[in-house]
Amino acid sequence: MKRILPILLCVTAAACAPRGQVNPDVMQIATAPLTCGDQNECDAWWQRAQDWVRGHSKYEVQTATDTLIQTAGPGGGKRSLAYEITKTKNADGTATIGFAAHCDSSIGCKPDPWAAGAAFKQYVRTGVDQPVRDQAGDSAGTDDSGKTTATSPASAPAAAAQ
Repeated sequence: MKRILPILLCVTAAACAPRGQVNPDVMQIATAPLTCGDQNECDAWWQRAQDWVRGHSKYEVQTATDTLIQTAGPGGGKRSLAYEITKTKNADGTATIGFAAHCDSSIGCKPDPWAAGAAFKQYVRTGVDQPVRDQAGDSAGTDDSGKTTATSPASAPAAAAQ
C-alpha cells in the first residue's frame, strides 16, 4: 500500500501536466505573417530562410527554388522536424514566406514546431539566430552532427504558420 500511493500521485501529476499547450508569445510570433516589402528585402529574407533550414534541419534539403525550400523526411517515427518553406508573391509587389514543420512521431516533435516557426521567423526578419525553445522554455542544443535538438520533448505533432 505504501508503494501504491506514490505511484498514484505521480500518475495524477503527469495527467494534470499541461501537455500540448503552446506559449502564447511563441504562438504569436509563429503565426504572424512574414511578408517582405520589396525585391531586395525578399531576396535577403529568402536567403536567410535557406540558411536557417540548412542550419537547423536534421534532414537534407531536397528542393531549393525561388518559391520552395523543402527537406527530406520525416520518416520512421522520428521526432526530428522536416520543413517546407514557401514564397508567394502578392498582388501589391510584396511576398509572403510561409513556414511548415512536422515530424513522424506519435509522442511529439523535437524541437517543438511552434518554437521552430517562431525562431525561423525571427531569424528571417533580423538575421539573428536565437536558440529554438521548446514549450517548457528549454533552449535547444546540438547533437554530434552539429544540428539543432531540443533538450526536452515537445508535444505538438505539427505546426504550420504563414
